[in-house]
Amino acid sequence: MTSAELSIQEVARLAGTTSRTIRHYGEVGLLAPSRVGSNGYRYYDADALLRLQRILLLRELGLGIPAIGQILAGGMADATALGAHLLWLEQEKSRLDRQIASVEHTIRALEDGGEIMAGQMFDGFQHDHSGKVRDLYSSAEHPDRVLMVASDRVSAADHVLSPEVPGKGALLTELSLWWFDQLRELPNHLAPREEWADIPESVTDRAMLVTKLEMFPIECVVRGYLAGSGWVEYQQSQRVCGIALPAGLSDGDRLPEPIFTPAFKAPMGQHDENISFERMTELVGVENATVLRDLSMRVFERASAIAEAKGLILADTKFEFGVTDGVITLGDEVLTSDSSRYWDAAAYAAGDRGQSFDKQPVRDWLSEHWDGQGPAPKLDPAVVSAAAERYQELVLRLTR
Repeated sequence: MTSAELSIQEVARLAGTTSRTIRHYGEVGLLAPSRVGSNGYRYYDADALLRLQRILLLRELGLGIPAIGQILAGGMADATALGAHLLWLEQEKSRLDRQIASVEHTIRALEDGGEIMAGQMFDGFQHDHSGKVRDLYSSAEHPDRVLMVASDRVSAADHVLSPEVPGKGALLTELSLWWFDQLRELPNHLAPREEWADIPESVTDRAMLVTKLEMFPIECVVRGYLAGSGWVEYQQSQRVCGIALPAGLSDGDRLPEPIFTPAFKAPMGQHDENISFERMTELVGVENATVLRDLSMRVFERASAIAEAKGLILADTKFEFGVTDGVITLGDEVLTSDSSRYWDAAAYAAGDRGQSFDKQPVRDWLSEHWDGQGPAPKLDPAVVSAAAERYQELVLRLTR
């Protein structure tokens, strides 16, 4: 051994690892010794030590052996590989948080005297998980389909509240199906109607059989008016998702033109993160981001015109898209009270900007009776009734 060489034990000590780990990296082709002695001992020079330290760092960040091999071979820049790995981690975190949400929902159901989710299977369908307001089921007979059931649960401030709003799930489903029909030129995730005969009778009024999509981790938000989180952000920076807006705007003002303000989809219990379009391109790629933006703006323009003809203002909405067979497809619910902000046009013209056709009564009551600490209080029956009336009125005004 020369003075410039280190034994495997010395390299392990300097790098803070074990001789066994170093030998493993040699076996998978990541770290070769600078020399193997006649006695079979392995020796490493300073370059090998630096390479090992780099491997250990990348492993600590969670990268797999193949990705590290690409980086070390010069086939991928560190930043590119880490960016792709970060996106995978974010998607995996969302998946795990959805599972946690399903368990939390099951616990709440048990505490309220209900049955455990596994006991709420429908004939031929197995419960997969539950979000804030929807339950998803799969079937071995339809491996590429998902049964999406809208519950009567209501959420606000990122908490699922009780009691439920009677009839809410059926109203949201009716409105989604009506909008999908209005936008039928755009690919959507609804399965062919002849397959809907398999939907369990107990949920036919609040269920959709849809095609499984590889969802983008983005909520495609379009705003025609300044409200909600957009108004909050504007007050801080006179921008929304990086888009500069004119000075002097007030809550509820109409924007000079609709703007696309994407959000990164947050796990259960957390707020969605408003992001810039540039950040969106990093997450899903420039081509996908551009298509999603253009589709969202086009659908918003069409929906706004339909709403206007019904005496309504579509202030803002969010769309979710996925991919099936290489085609970007509209998924989730669409233009419902839970995904959109609708105002009465006549009331708005008269100066009333505070009332929307959704769970606004729930939001208002909660802000007056809860500081966000500890468990959320049970909703007053009058508030639940008021919210149900808002949901019902919007469906009637749009679809009749």
